[in-house]
Order: sequence, then structure tokens, then C-alpha cells
Amino acid sequence: MQYKDYYQILGVDKKATEKEIKKAYRKLATKYHPDKNPDDKAAEEKFKEITEAYEVLSDSEKRKKYEQLGANWEAFQQSGFDPNQYQQGNPFGQGGGHTFVFEGDPSEFFGGGGGSSFFDMFFGQGTQDKTDPFEAFMHQRGGRGGRSRAAYTGQDLQAEMDITLEEAYKGSSRTFTVNGDNLRIKIKPGAYDGQKLRLKGKGNPGVNGGQNGDLYIVLRINPDPRFNREGDNLVIEQEVDLYTALLGDQISIPTMTGSVNMRIPEGTSPGALLRLKGKGMPVYGKTDQYGDLLVRINVNFPKKLSDAERKAFEALRKGETVGA
Repeated sequence: MQYKDYYQILGVDKKATEKEIKKAYRKLATKYHPDKNPDDKAAEEKFKEITEAYEVLSDSEKRKKYEQLGANWEAFQQSGFDPNQYQQGNPFGQGGGHTFVFEGDPSEFFGGGGGSSFFDMFFGQGTQDKTDPFEAFMHQRGGRGGRSRAAYTGQDLQAEMDITLEEAYKGSSRTFTVNGDNLRIKIKPGAYDGQKLRLKGKGNPGVNGGQNGDLYIVLRINPDPRFNREGDNLVIEQEVDLYTALLGDQISIPTMTGSVNMRIPEGTSPGALLRLKGKGMPVYGKTDQYGDLLVRINVNFPKKLSDAERKAFEALRKGETVGA
């Protein structure tokens, strides 16, 4: 990894004051701002670099850390220290035949919104009790003052898992590989989109005897071709013909466990919601409790009437007896 000279990027001296740094940043940011340089990739990258440099040098704590790192950069390169183990990353191997998507956000780990790899590695504000690669390196060398070897909890990992609505309804289990370990995760009936499942101690390793981080699996429920989910309820669109809507009838409605019969009341309006109690999703964590299935009625009006149909409707409109 290449060391980045933020002072050089902003064109200021290493003893520059906060005011001088801010002035240099504003001048360069105005020059390379994307609004002034549309479709100019080079200017866009330069603007990002300038912003990154300013974010570090305008923050007294980050600037102090940056200067300490610069003084130890040669030792860092020669140490064999691997800061990548303290970054979030895709923890999954190829086991299980399932696809997992890493959702790591550099701002969650470093608080900087994501910059170059150099910035993302060292210059953020790691969450409390989580590993900061800079701190880990300094303590591995014997601490900033040569005395401390503090223990650090390993960084948590997070990844997404796609499941079907049927799996969320019935429950399921998945097996996958994390850092060479085969793990099984159980998905309970009623699981919901965005739900986080925690695997304690399955994140990145700790430093100096610190605890391992945790692994969080975020469930993503794929769209279902038949049902939309609204909390514990399911919604289905059901077409009926005009005569069924007017006169009423019994029709078959699909549910997650098979088809059931439902009565369409006479005079049902387009868009009406009919409810099948207990035919929705299981209520997560509660035994034998279910939401409802809401059936939205779409009336399929005939595009063309036969002569007999037209005469009948005209007679009804006039209040006459049909067939008279």
C-alpha cells in the first residue's frame, strides 16, 4: 500500500495551521469541483483526493494519528502486519451453494464515508471496542509509548442472505463456510426482510487476546410472484369477472399452504379488500399466531358487449325488467 502525503496533496507545509489548511482546501476544491468539471474523471478523482486529505488534516485527532503513522511507515511496511484482517470483508467461502453479498460500509467502520484504501485502512473513528488497524499496529510494536499491549475486540462482519418468501413462511436452515469453518444458521418461521441474525464470535479475530467479533447475517426476502408482504399480512391481487362482482360467487384463492374457497359478496367494488383470517405469515417468535391474507379484488370489465348484454344493461339502467 502506498503512503499518501496529504500535506503535499493540499500544497501546505507540515506545520500549517488549521486556517491555512482550510484555505488551501477551499481553493483546490473550487478548482476541481465536479460541477465545474463535468464528465472529467481526472478532476473528479482529484476532488476526492483533496476532500480526503482535508478530512484527515482538519481533524486534530486524525492529523495526530496520521503524523504518527508517517513516522512509523517504514516499520509498518517491513513488519508483515496485515491490516486487512481488521477490515470488514466478505466472510464467506464457496460452501453451501448459496450466494452471499457483502454489505460492508466503510463509514460504519471508519466514520469517513469511504475514501482511498489508504484512508479507509487508517483514518476513521472505529466503533467503540472494535479494532482500529492503526491502534492494533502501534500496540503490536509495543504501544505508542513502548509499554502497552491492549486487547482489542475483532471487527464485526456483516453479509446479506437471500431467501424466498416460502422459506420465511416455513422456516429454513442454511450451511455456509466462513474462514474455513462450516456454519449452519437457522431461519425461524415469520422471518422478515432486513432481519439481522447474529453468530457470536464468528467475525474477525481479536488482537492481543481480545474477543473475536460477531458475524451478522441480514436476511433479504426475494419478491414473490403471487404475494406481497405487509408486516404479518400477505396481499394477493385476484381478478374476477363483472358478473361475479355483481352477483357474488365462490372462488378459489391460493395461500401459502394451498388453495382455499372464498365467497365473493354480491356488489363487490373494484379494489375491495377481502380478508382470510390466519392465512398470512407466521408471527415471528410466537407459536400458532398468523397474520391475515388480504385479497384485493380487481374487476375484469368486458371490453366489448354482445347485443344481448347491451340490451340487458340498458334495461337495467332504465329500471326496466330485463327481457320484457
